[in-house]
Amino acid sequence: MRVAILGYGRVARALARLIALERHVYPFRIVAAHTLRHGTAYDLHGLPEEPVFGPPAAGAEEFLDRSRAEILVELTTLNPEDGEPAASHIRAAFARGMHVVTANKGPIACCYADLAAEALRAGAEFRFESAVMDGAPVFNLARHCLPGTRVLGFAGVLNSTTQVILDAMRRGAALEEGIEEARRLGVTEADPWFDIDGWDSACKAAALANVLMDARTTPAAVNRRGIGRLTPEKVAEAERAGKRIVLVSRGRRTAAGVTLRVRAEVLDADDLLAQVRGTSNVLVLHTDTMGDLGVFSLNPGLQQTAYGVFADLVDIARSL
Repeated sequence: MRVAILGYGRVARALARLIALERHVYPFRIVAAHTLRHGTAYDLHGLPEEPVFGPPAAGAEEFLDRSRAEILVELTTLNPEDGEPAASHIRAAFARGMHVVTANKGPIACCYADLAAEALRAGAEFRFESAVMDGAPVFNLARHCLPGTRVLGFAGVLNSTTQVILDAMRRGAALEEGIEEARRLGVTEADPWFDIDGWDSACKAAALANVLMDARTTPAAVNRRGIGRLTPEKVAEAERAGKRIVLVSRGRRTAAGVTLRVRAEVLDADDLLAQVRGTSNVLVLHTDTMGDLGVFSLNPGLQQTAYGVFADLVDIARSL
């Protein structure tokens, strides 16, 4: 299948390497790539892992028209306010009958129901496994393995940057030192305050609620408080009391609808959510038929995010 990639950064390059490695089994071919920084590249025979970029396309619609691709992989930067321009890129692909895979949590958090309806009308597939847990199977788990199950709520530690910062604070480092450590690991958003203020976690909570609980919400509706006010002294005080401070995302069905919140919670040290270290994440789903079940992602990196996109490509190919 012919693939076009919008946003050719580190995840896209890791995906290109994975596609090349698995081509003998899964015959995907990257035929177009576009980036604001480097320009645009096209080749119906397949681009190399490091394309030679030419002049940039005038916009996403021109890029999609010229690509002649069957699937768009949308990997542009997060906008937590309205999911743009990624949401418009996705709509443009659906309008051309193209399937879409994205790792961008913004459109799923801000307008998932509308995008899913557009995909259905266009007869197109829509996948986004890497939007929340770096490729660990969350949405595909619910789609393929939990038929008839209703998700009643969830609790998760979903932001790697704040985990790295809090670990640094436990060693006595300041917030700024923790940010620099997270930057060196390559896990921060373009603006690390999206992580620190809880916006990234709010986007992920909204995305989970929209897909798994039909919440039709946005990140702005999440009751959000990040870790910006914490100090090494406050973190150490909790540790001495046998507690651990963790940024937790929670969702819950109520009679009034789905409620969502992000908080730096003081947990018992033996709480499952307090066991997460480094860049690792954990998500626990509360369900009506399976009780509580969880997904761990241990120290994920670019390779895991790229694999989530690749798994979505395979899932689309199998569904056609």
